[in-house]
Amino acid sequence: MNKADIPHIESPLRHGILKMPEACYSASGIIINGRRIKTLVFTTDLAIIRNCDADAVFAVYPFTPQQAISDAIIKASYIPVFCGVGGGTTKGIRTVGLAKDVESQGAMGVILNAPITNLNLIAVSAAVDIPVIITVTHIDTDISARLEAGASILNIACAGRTPEVVAHIRKHFPDVPIIASGGNTEENIARTVQAGANAITFTPPSTAELFKAMMEHYRE
Repeated sequence: MNKADIPHIESPLRHGILKMPEACYSASGIIINGRRIKTLVFTTDLAIIRNCDADAVFAVYPFTPQQAISDAIIKASYIPVFCGVGGGTTKGIRTVGLAKDVESQGAMGVILNAPITNLNLIAVSAAVDIPVIITVTHIDTDISARLEAGASILNIACAGRTPEVVAHIRKHFPDVPIIASGGNTEENIARTVQAGANAITFTPPSTAELFKAMMEHYRE
């Protein structure tokens, strides 16, 4: 069945949801406990989480992770949530406790930032029964060591070099699951998928940006 032939159901009020870029859907996806994940919306904004067509939420933010935040996001979301549990400023035994907490709250996986040590990664991966995602920010990262330490999925976040880094890793690790930041254009996302990414994280416009068009319409 062609995508155009798939039935679409919308309510009178919920017809303007935020849609993920079409280029994301050419990715293979990653099947986690029976659910295929191709698109992850990179946000902690509950209004966007409740009004988008992403397959999952990538809940990472630039503060130390807090259980109250992850609990609110997981409870409000009707799609799976992957939660950041530190790895940079927040590390050590605290990351282990946070990982166990978000697992008990219902997270589908935990995300660790690039600076985390392999010893810390081992401790987190041993403490939870959900996938551990490790962020990769440099092409020379020792991927073998990360996988041996318990990483289940790689999250490639190398800005403009992301497609290059994805292709480099895919060449040496053909079977490793890869999530990657695809940028905000169809062309960049397509390049990242073609390089070997299985799933794409998409950073949505802010609520202020989304509101702008609506307010301009209201002012007419």
